[in-house]
Amino acid sequence: MFLQRIGIDLGTANTLVFVPKKGIVINEPTVVAISVVDNRIMAVGQEAKEMLGRTPDTIVAHRPMKDGVIADYRVTEAMLRYFINKTTGNVRFFRPEVMISVPGGITSTERRAVIDAAQAAGAKAAFVIKETVAAAIGAGIDISAPSGNMIIDIGGGTTDVAVLSLGGIVTQTSVRVAGNRLDQAIADFIKRKYGLAVGDRTAEEIKIKIGSAIPVDKETKIEIRGRDMVQGLPKTIQISTNEVVEAIQEELREIIKAIRSVLQETPPELAADIIDKGMVLTGGGALLRNLDKLIGQTTGVPAYVADDAILCVVKGTGIALDNLESYKKSILASR
Repeated sequence: MFLQRIGIDLGTANTLVFVPKKGIVINEPTVVAISVVDNRIMAVGQEAKEMLGRTPDTIVAHRPMKDGVIADYRVTEAMLRYFINKTTGNVRFFRPEVMISVPGGITSTERRAVIDAAQAAGAKAAFVIKETVAAAIGAGIDISAPSGNMIIDIGGGTTDVAVLSLGGIVTQTSVRVAGNRLDQAIADFIKRKYGLAVGDRTAEEIKIKIGSAIPVDKETKIEIRGRDMVQGLPKTIQISTNEVVEAIQEELREIIKAIRSVLQETPPELAADIIDKGMVLTGGGALLRNLDKLIGQTTGVPAYVADDAILCVVKGTGIALDNLESYKKSILASR
């Protein structure tokens, strides 16, 4: 095969790489560890995530993507190079074509930065596709049909909401409230209520293990460890599901506000289609327990979580790249 194509879901929390006919070949955290002394990249992905919050002064482990866009260009380029090399092998005769998914609210400058970073990292040509379009394709929705489909993609940095019809976006919005903001809200709640400082990883673990979008009758509790803010010593406490519900209410309200604003702007014919079919939830944030119920209750429109919600965007990116001609209208820019 002379022409290699790679689809990349460059997320705030995780980066996934899809190769047509092979499927998902990489699924690693979007984290890079850098040596401060000689500005050298020490580790990328899972290995770097293990270092978060545990590094000495000489090593910094950080996330080069913030709210779905590039916050550190040089580090993102190095990370893309690492993932492209890992996928294609260091020795290659042809540079691959790369398609990267981006949030709906991205500016033209931010989009240009993604394309430039991909080409500097070794791509022959770089294309970008909006996350909602990629998520719809990956969820198996026929976006070319003259019918309304509503996608809600809740990632690590952004929540993208869009109504698609005839291969294009009819109305959309993107808010920078998603998984990471939920983690932060849980950490802040524990700090306020228990005077205990916990890290991002602990907050994320709480959300995944016992989190819920609406209060539950049968609560689950887990023990967490952190640092007592008053004494400065390690301390263990118990936290329950309904406390997590309380902690993330404000963030969930913002996500629902974004969904409502898109529904209000949707033309009546397409709105009727959406009520019939329901809204599709994709992305890691969609896996929060009872989130589909909360959205359904507050909007009056049924919502359901797509199969393999976390993988929808990267699958759609790979499918769109493999069928460039069919998805020409939906793909934003290339060079």
